[in-house]
Amino acid sequence: MRLMFIHYVLEDRGSAQDMHNYVQTARALGHEVVLYGRPKPGSAFNYSLHVGSADAAIFIFEWTTDLQDGDQVDLVRLVAKVPRERRVVIDCDGGYNDAISVVGDVNHRDEAASRRWMQVCDSLSDKIYQPTYHPLRPNVNTFLFHAYHPGWEQPLDFAGKDYGMVYVGNNWFRWRGMKRFLRALEPIRDKVGRIELVGHGWDEPAPWAKPTNPKAAYENDPEYLRRLGVECEPPIRFDQVVPWMGKGIFTPVVLRPLFDHLRLVTCRTFETPAANVIPLFAQDAEYVREIYGDEALELVLPYEHPHERILDLISRPMHFADIVRGIRQRLTRKYSYEAQLRELIGIVER
Repeated sequence: MRLMFIHYVLEDRGSAQDMHNYVQTARALGHEVVLYGRPKPGSAFNYSLHVGSADAAIFIFEWTTDLQDGDQVDLVRLVAKVPRERRVVIDCDGGYNDAISVVGDVNHRDEAASRRWMQVCDSLSDKIYQPTYHPLRPNVNTFLFHAYHPGWEQPLDFAGKDYGMVYVGNNWFRWRGMKRFLRALEPIRDKVGRIELVGHGWDEPAPWAKPTNPKAAYENDPEYLRRLGVECEPPIRFDQVVPWMGKGIFTPVVLRPLFDHLRLVTCRTFETPAANVIPLFAQDAEYVREIYGDEALELVLPYEHPHERILDLISRPMHFADIVRGIRQRLTRKYSYEAQLRELIGIVER
């Protein structure tokens, strides 16, 4: 089967890792995944404009429903060439909902924007999916889309680490969650070692720091980071994320408040356990249990005395490494790209 993914993809954020790995997995299973668009020299992605040979069109929406390459004419071509029953919408960021606000994080600016988003999705397909086990709307089903690749796995070895804590990800509605971790380690700052944040918007304004976006989208505190001795680096490509996380002993797993509310998974949900690092989850226990299993509950950052959990991670990393190995086995068994691709093909043929 030839699947055409329609997605506005950027190599240093969003679902770039998934775009790359679905292409590789499809090829190994005798299928083909291409990304709609003009071929780009040096790109990591397999672009194509040959719509006519596609057996299915998979619209993957994150922060926009716009096409990355093309306009309404291109959209009409896509719709005309692929029958409606073989089109699927994967709504990664919870846009296919009424307007929601969670501690300043929003899926839409207003109800009108929410209606426009849903109208676009409804015009494309009756098959609307979100990467959550708990969609809010009755016509939305679950497909996690994001996946785990055991080939990412790095040996868990904590000798000679350069950093105590490393976080890789852009600051898009994430300052509130990150500040919770930083506040937690203040009482033990001298025991943690170096701290690094990698991505846009931590110690300087992000590209999206504009008055048209909610303040929570780009809020930060560079002076606080300097006082705490936090090092900041620019964003990196998707294929550098797992090795870079492995520079630290532990890494925070921080989602947007909206994503916590909708219980969404992201690419980072599955990348993090593959790195040579201990993940420390900011999500609630039920979410962690649902995705990672009961044994992962020991890796949840508690609200009471959180610094004690961080100190425990730093002091006994090999104890927690055994938990990470169990998580890796579970993710390989349940959420591999092979399993996700087969499920997606089943959705198309349903």
